[in-house]
Amino acid sequence: MSYAATYLDEVAEIAASISREDMERMATGIAAIRERGGRLFIIGVGGGAGHASHAVNDFRKIAHIESYTPSDNVSELTARVNDEGWDTSYSAWLKTSRITAKDGMLVFSVGGGSREHNISMNLVQAMELATEVGAPIYAIIGKADGHAAQAAEVAIVVECEAARRTPHVESFQAILWHLVVSHPAVEAQPGKWEEVEGVGSAPGAA
Repeated sequence: MSYAATYLDEVAEIAASISREDMERMATGIAAIRERGGRLFIIGVGGGAGHASHAVNDFRKIAHIESYTPSDNVSELTARVNDEGWDTSYSAWLKTSRITAKDGMLVFSVGGGSREHNISMNLVQAMELATEVGAPIYAIIGKADGHAAQAAEVAIVVECEAARRTPHVESFQAILWHLVVSHPAVEAQPGKWEEVEGVGSAPGAA
């Protein structure tokens, strides 16, 4: 079998394995953040940081949810890393943003972070702060034994071959946040092409 066939067959298997019920719970949970006047803080590093920036755009524009990510402001992020270090860079930003129980957090991470193994400690400390203040955490990750899987109210674990964990997990992060944004409970206005063509999900609460 060719590599392309193997990879795409794995994509189909992963899609079939994703919990539909958990995706519904994630969508309704994120919609509830808007309904109570909260904000959605989206965090990730590496590819997850790129996803976070894209997702902030989608949740703000399409879902009308006030959303932010600490990695969008390179000046502030690098100042915090330079002056206080990487581990506290996101949690310190969240403290300045005055995260509360009204808000929520969406995490994009392959491993989900680990205090035990000292991996992605800026994500771990950000999630610990969210837990401390009572803000619900939602996560799309690739491992069931990382911090995100344990801390999240809803954790979608992308089960896949370890040899291709990163490409599959990062790909499905984009697929699944787009599922949430376009969910009828979350979508407040259609995307531009859906609007032009007169199709798309029924709008959620503005």
